[in-house]
Amino acid sequence: MEQTNLQLMKTLTETEGLPGFEERIFHVMKTEIASHTSQIESDHLGSIVGRIGEGQSKILLAGHLDEVGFIVSGITKNGFLRFRPLGGWWGHVLLSQRVKVLTKQKDITGVIGSKAPHVLTSEERKKVLALDKMFIDIGASSREEAESYGVAVGDPIATICPFEPLSNEKMLLSRTWDNRAGCYIALKVLERLKQEKLPNILYSGATVQEEVGLRGAETLANMIQPQIAFATDVGVAGDTPGMNKEETGLELGKGPVLCFMDRSMIPHRKLRDFVVNIAKENSIPYQIDIMTGGGTDAGKFHLNHHGVPTLVVSVASRYIHSHVSIVHYDDLEHAVTLLCEVIKQLDDKTIQSIIGLS
Repeated sequence: MEQTNLQLMKTLTETEGLPGFEERIFHVMKTEIASHTSQIESDHLGSIVGRIGEGQSKILLAGHLDEVGFIVSGITKNGFLRFRPLGGWWGHVLLSQRVKVLTKQKDITGVIGSKAPHVLTSEERKKVLALDKMFIDIGASSREEAESYGVAVGDPIATICPFEPLSNEKMLLSRTWDNRAGCYIALKVLERLKQEKLPNILYSGATVQEEVGLRGAETLANMIQPQIAFATDVGVAGDTPGMNKEETGLELGKGPVLCFMDRSMIPHRKLRDFVVNIAKENSIPYQIDIMTGGGTDAGKFHLNHHGVPTLVVSVASRYIHSHVSIVHYDDLEHAVTLLCEVIKQLDDKTIQSIIGLS
């Protein structure tokens, strides 16, 4: 594994970017895009892409900048913070986890707490604790002390977990693979294709506010108006104890994931088949995912104007929407390779054959 790739992953996954508060990761992404192209475009919400190529047809490729987290909703008289979710969370993964409150003055470490289990009834212990029964302890003894630290209602709250390759160094642990994996893929595609003579114009980067309603995907697609789009994201891995392969058969290290259905989109069949054929021709491993729940930015991309043939290209990830997640290095690299091969073959004639209904 190249050390430059690992350093990029570390920077992307350790930089905070909550929905609506993506400034820090936006500037990281902008710096990385600028190392590959001087043509950078952003919408008014903060979605950002780099542009390469001189063709006629426009291809949009994007992950999303934002991560799941929280927002300060109140401060108790004793200095504890009440909070609400930014994105989807499950109560079981929250308690006793360290978090970082991003105030205007400085970042403040806290821990998520609740009523002690020793005083719960047996029935209470069986239930998933609701978020409104939890709080964040930042070590303050009063509301005034908490406010003196700079904490205010409306401050974003991020998770804490450093990037780390595990004993099998291709197994990569971080807090924000959903969806810095997609950001990494978008950047590496730009890097590999910037010297190519593309038959199209590629816009590659990331959206904002995906975790709270695919909002940046809508504004970015409206700005670019692509003919073809790809959303890069993560899929739910099923290769851990207790998982049912009928629910998800995705495995780490078995190749990128092509999503054939989710709650927000059924991909354009001709584009789907085109990508599958490219993978087979180039001996690139891939997996197929069919989900009844969940969605990605593709759900907004494909509805842009007259309709945009769109496909989700993901990597399997364990433990998403928690404080930690794991992906496989090979899946990331194969996703980049597949998308590069696809984009190089999307000339005007091919795109028109995909868009046409005949």
